[in-house]
This record gives sequence, structure tokens and C-alpha cells, in this order.
Amino acid sequence: MLEVLAPAKLNLTLEVLAKRENGFHEIRSVAQTINLCDTLRFRLSDSTRFSCTDTDWSAAESLIARAVNLLREDVGCSKGVLIEVDKRIPLLSGLSGDSGDAAATLCGLNRLWGLGLSQEELLGLAARLGSDVAFFLYGGTALLEGRGEAVTSLPPFPHTWVVLVLPPVPRMPGKTARLYSGIRASHYSDGSITDRLVACLTKGGEVAPSFLFNVFDEVAPGSFSDLELCWQQFLGAGAREVHLAGSGPVLFSLVRDRARAEEICHRLSKLGLKPYLTDTLASLETLE
Repeated sequence: MLEVLAPAKLNLTLEVLAKRENGFHEIRSVAQTINLCDTLRFRLSDSTRFSCTDTDWSAAESLIARAVNLLREDVGCSKGVLIEVDKRIPLLSGLSGDSGDAAATLCGLNRLWGLGLSQEELLGLAARLGSDVAFFLYGGTALLEGRGEAVTSLPPFPHTWVVLVLPPVPRMPGKTARLYSGIRASHYSDGSITDRLVACLTKGGEVAPSFLFNVFDEVAPGSFSDLELCWQQFLGAGAREVHLAGSGPVLFSLVRDRARAEEICHRLSKLGLKPYLTDTLASLETLE
């Protein structure tokens, strides 16, 4: 058996620069892995089968199955596999759990099946699966460009505690496309917000809360019922600044002190909300 951890992702900044002719949006973002992970277990098998601890998870709708098929077709491999997914990252939450699982599948099968694919070859496959998948072959802190598939590693973001809140809103399949459809030219920016954070990380300076940005902070409240109420409750619980995680609906706040982060989680729980306490991951190696 081979076990691989697949972390979640935060977009510390997420800017939309323009819309391409092919319908994709040009983005500029600083992404960060966090220590909230799915666990994928791989076993050789005569056939290909999947199981998951989350009963709402569907192999047919997951990038994991697509990753298996793409890898098999690309290298001409006929081996089977049993993949067991211990799901901790909420589905359709904006934390890119499915993309992280897909990257873990590429890496896991490369080892389990003895394919010997290079990082460059894996990156090529990742880009064909989705915009976010390539990032998870790097992990840590990185600059994302293009539609998100162009990844440049950055100096680590200072270790920080992360409080996440999953608002009590219905799961919304296709939410990312729906939110992007709500982006207007007035929401476009020139990438300078992201560049400011990149420069700060490169120099090793203090990262102020004002450096964080997500274009969907303006767009999402109109798509998710009760999101604005949860946002205000999060601030009322002591969070200094709250942002959407990716395309949401999960909200997050960065907190330097663990005791304060735990207190915020306690206050959110008393309000009937579902908080998660985790921290930033400097690299994927820290998961091993």
C-alpha cells in the first residue's frame, strides 16, 4: 500500500486580469498549501476501483478518476489500482481539494506503477486535468499565472495559523464557472496587488493583512445565501480580516497566535458554525 497526503490550498491573492478569447480568465495569484489534507491510499489491483469516506463524493465527478484514465492512456499502462480516499477537505469548498487529490493521484500512481515520469511530464499531465492541479506538484507558496497552470515557487509565507469556516450554504456544483461569469471589467486589476505580496515575500518582510485580496470577495455574496451573515459573524468572533478561499464558499482568516486562533474557533462553534483550525505548509516535504 502507498499513502499520499493531498493538502488544501488558499489563494492569498487572486486577481483577474482579463478574459481570454477561449473563455478562460487570465489570473495572477499567490497560492499557499495548508495543513488540511485528504489522504489517498493506493493498492495494486486487477481492476480500477475507488472508495471514499465522504458519501457525497462521486468517482465519476472527481478528477481522481480522470487522472487515472489520463495517466493510463498517456503511458499505455494496463495495471489496475484500488484508491481509497479519506476525505477531510470539504467538497466544493473553494479549497481545491479535488485538484490536490488529482495531483496526489498522478504522483501516487507514478510510484505505484513504476512509471518513472519526470516532474516536467507530470506537470504536462496536470495542466490537462485542470488549472489548479499543477500547483499541487509544487506545494508551499507559489505564484500562479495564466489560467493558474503556470507556477513559480516563492519563498515560504511566514508560518501562520489559519481559521477556516464552512458557511451553512448548499453545495453548488459548477460554482466556479458561475462566479467567473459574474466577473465584469470593473473587477479586473493589473496584477500589482499580487506583485506587492511577491515582493514582500522575496524580501522577507512582514506580511500585512491588507496584502491579501480575492476578486471573488465582491462577487460571491450574491451567489451564496447567508454568506454575508457568516462573514460578519467571523469578524465578530475576533478575526481581523476575512476572505473567501478560492471561489468559496469557505472563508478564512490568518492568525499569528494559536491561542487566539483557538478562541476564534471556540466563538464560531458557539454560534453554530463549523470552523477548522490549521496552519500553513512551507513545502510538501513537511507532510512526509
